[in-house]
Amino acid sequence: MSELYLLATITGRNTLPGFLAFYQEQGVAVNLVTLGHGTANNEMMDYFGLESSEKAVLLAAVTDSAWPEMKKGLRRRLRIDVPGTGIAFTVPFSSIGGRQELLFLTENQSFVKGEESTLKDTQHELLIVIANQGCSNMVMDAAREAGAGGGTVIHARGTGMERAEAFFGVTLASEKEVILIVTRTENRRAIMQAVMKEAGMQTKAKAIVFSLPVTDTAGLRLLEEEPE
Repeated sequence: MSELYLLATITGRNTLPGFLAFYQEQGVAVNLVTLGHGTANNEMMDYFGLESSEKAVLLAAVTDSAWPEMKKGLRRRLRIDVPGTGIAFTVPFSSIGGRQELLFLTENQSFVKGEESTLKDTQHELLIVIANQGCSNMVMDAAREAGAGGGTVIHARGTGMERAEAFFGVTLASEKEVILIVTRTENRRAIMQAVMKEAGMQTKAKAIVFSLPVTDTAGLRLLEEEPE
């Protein structure tokens, strides 16, 4: 069996093209790129050799068999360990909504599906929904009907739209909204199924949904309490 991870990379906006080219060469599709702003103070930026706080965030799916070679390339070719270049980290997926979506995210990578959850004892899950811009309300309406409390929307740009359109056979917009939803683990499947049904590839939202395990929370007391 293989493990599947969300690969998050944070780098300067000026070094973004190099990272995109490297991942493409490795056969790992970067699904989303969004811009960010670093929060380190001037003293901390000087310590790490950072010249700018303008950042780019890349999100991709990577298997445990592909990651070691990618990690080696990030260090040797992109010099990611040099202060100011960037960071990359992986987080295990819990599940992905839809077999076709799973095949799309793991295309060109050797992957054998195992059990859904990597961390078995987590009480909460982070659902990440990638949808066309302007469709976050459609996603959240479906999610709330299935028990979700609320969500947070981030604007991003999808990459490799030509590849995605060829894979799914539908036209996809490059401007995306990423909806983040934290929910109890037992509600995960119902919410993901609702989003796939009401805002999936057959709708104008063209949404893809996957989940990540949440090891602990604060500020979710009402969700954490058991009903009487």
